[in-house]
Amino acid sequence: MFDRPVRSVMRRRNVVTATPDTTVRKAASMMAGRNVGAVMIVDGEALVGILTERDVVFRVVAPGLDPAATAVAAVMTPKPHTTSPDVPFGSALAVMHEKGFRHMPVIENGKPVGIVSARSAMDPELEDFAAEALRREHYRAQHG
Repeated sequence: MFDRPVRSVMRRRNVVTATPDTTVRKAASMMAGRNVGAVMIVDGEALVGILTERDVVFRVVAPGLDPAATAVAAVMTPKPHTTSPDVPFGSALAVMHEKGFRHMPVIENGKPVGIVSARSAMDPELEDFAAEALRREHYRAQHG
């Protein structure tokens, strides 16, 4: 799996993009609606940043900013590390581990075409199991 190109493990269908002036609340709603942990921030067709669930917690919620009044441009990670769809997945995973992040935009011909996450390294059955466990935990938290 680690020798396979990023293109074979990246997510395309669940890629979420927003513009820099999108509110954090809207971006978080988009993430929740698509069950993803990151939004790629684009200006035209160019990637200018990434907003992750960790950014929302650490840069918005913890300091008490208003998500409905805060633009993602103010709290996103600008100029994120990116990878090419032809790079071996293991190399992309090593960069994510070394730099301490979990999502990396995939860029081809200057445009974002997908996103790869550390979670992509999980076996598909294990990933399904982990997602189901998370859904159950969320349900229990909501319904006691």
